[in-house]
Amino acid sequence: MDKQTIAVLGPGSWGTALAQVLNDNGHTVRLWGNIPAQIDEINTQHTNSHYFKDIVLDENIVAYTDLTAALADVDAVLFVVPTKVTRLVAKQVADVLDHKVIVMHASKGLEPGTHERLSTILEEEIPDTLRSEIVVVSGPSHAEETIVRDITLITAASKDLTAAKYAQELFSNHYFRLYTNTDVIGVETAGALKNIIAVGAGVLHGLGFGDNAKAAIITRGLAEITRLGVKLGANPLTYSGLSGVGDLIVTGTSVHSRNWRAGDALGRGEKLADIEANMGMVIEGLSTTKVAYEIAQELGVYMPITTAIYQAIYENAPIKETVLNMMSNEFRSEDEWA
Repeated sequence: MDKQTIAVLGPGSWGTALAQVLNDNGHTVRLWGNIPAQIDEINTQHTNSHYFKDIVLDENIVAYTDLTAALADVDAVLFVVPTKVTRLVAKQVADVLDHKVIVMHASKGLEPGTHERLSTILEEEIPDTLRSEIVVVSGPSHAEETIVRDITLITAASKDLTAAKYAQELFSNHYFRLYTNTDVIGVETAGALKNIIAVGAGVLHGLGFGDNAKAAIITRGLAEITRLGVKLGANPLTYSGLSGVGDLIVTGTSVHSRNWRAGDALGRGEKLADIEANMGMVIEGLSTTKVAYEIAQELGVYMPITTAIYQAIYENAPIKETVLNMMSNEFRSEDEWA
């Protein structure tokens, strides 16, 4: 692939890690954010210390606060901003973009209120005269490991396989590999919903339970994620892949996962407001729980883990009692998907 110019929108942990992957591949990377002190630090110190204490970025990665400048003559735009501001940033991009680009996103969530997937938001806000079909970059990945060039395999999904292959070639190298997929609904719902199960897995750990409970909640969590995804139009096989079970394993078992850490703190009795204040990063699983619960109620989809986490977070139900009831009251057949 010829050298490309990519605007990475969102200099958080994952945006920074993906910017480094692209830079390693010889592309020109512009990292855009709206916190001047952070942008100045990236440009002058070549660090992003709020997220990575000991990582020095290549000086070729240039950061911007001016969106127009960041988007000038780029070949592709990669959104890596929190779910709750994706629509706002997409509107800003549509206002200043003056040529057609490949549009990708690497965030995981569902929009509160509308219940929409992120690719749908981008389709709505950016005219198709300015963009490709959306490419979703998602899968089992901790930014803390990708930034040190640990082996990472994820998915590039798009309704347009050519666009997915573009992302595959753009990102792939000796430590970072993308597999293409055309099931956008499956990949996006898997990436969003697994955060709920990760919160639940963290709760069990915080309550003092071990590996048996961890295996139970991850396995049954995958079942309910698949139930909802298939109802929304996804291919069930997607949930057996990297963006499904792969992402669920990495997010539901690791201290690197902010969703798992939030659940662990809840299980140990910490207050939700304190957990969010101490994390210093967005905990997507908390808002996604509410959205998924509302969708499940609307569509009549059986999601006991999501319901339990929702009750604990939004209805102040006793966390231990709620989770134990959820784990002990489910009498189902394993081949029951409806």
